[in-house]
Amino acid sequence: MARYYSLNQYLKEKFGEKIYKLSLSCSNSCPNRDGKISTGGCIFCSSGGSGDFAGDFSVPVDEQIEKAKLLIRNKTKNNKYIAYFQSFTSTYAPFEKLKEIFYNTINRDDIVALSIATRPDCLDENIIDLLNDLNKIKPVWVELGLQTIHEKTAILINRGYGLDCFEQAVKKLKNINIEIIVHIIIGLPNETVNDMLETIRYINFIGINGIKLQLLHILKNTALYDMYLKNNVKPLEMNEYINILIKCIEELSPNIVIHRLTGDGDKKILAAPLWSGNKKQVLNTINKSFEINNVYQGKNYRLIKY
Repeated sequence: MARYYSLNQYLKEKFGEKIYKLSLSCSNSCPNRDGKISTGGCIFCSSGGSGDFAGDFSVPVDEQIEKAKLLIRNKTKNNKYIAYFQSFTSTYAPFEKLKEIFYNTINRDDIVALSIATRPDCLDENIIDLLNDLNKIKPVWVELGLQTIHEKTAILINRGYGLDCFEQAVKKLKNINIEIIVHIIIGLPNETVNDMLETIRYINFIGINGIKLQLLHILKNTALYDMYLKNNVKPLEMNEYINILIKCIEELSPNIVIHRLTGDGDKKILAAPLWSGNKKQVLNTINKSFEINNVYQGKNYRLIKY
């Protein structure tokens, strides 16, 4: 029995084999950075717009795809990939430009699905209609960076939208049968373990398809880094993170696909926690802890209405 519903398991069920993501970019900004909402962005976000490993937005997407394929050519012999538009806000660009990029990408023979990272406040009716049409060609996933349900924390991290905006976006996407993946950060400043578990319980209730559980890591030249230098934020130790992660997974609905168990920032700008830079060791330690502690997704699952 699998200890949690992994992305690998889900991809094999859906496509019959393991599929790799290609990290791409189609936008170079965000309304939380260019002044529409704010100029600071989320306090943890690097200058790469949370896409430090993605392609260069100034390069045509077809060229980005070919370069990304070369990076993983030793990992796979098939020619099937998910096009992951990762950096900045991938529905925040001129509509006609996005339409051309997304259609050209989804119609490639080597692309089996699109995964589009964006914000709930960047899903107007034109974008929703576009996503609906694309989803009729091949599967489309939309990734939303919720991070937390707690308004006090959302203000602290300068998220720039309220929970009601997130809920409206989820409703729109569910109405057109788009798979929704939500990003949650473990270890946000001033949040207790119970605060984090309340976010997980809310995720169970709202009815999304996948989740990315992300360690709060501190990158240089961010507002969070300034807080860190002033001792206003304390990064989690590995054992602390794993203990919280275990609780989150045991609370998480067994129907939700876990796309990520942790996260690793670009080592060139990673300030803390430095242990997160060794991703292989971290994942091995997590999986060993799951085995020792008899961890299973949904072990303590209960649906709580909000």
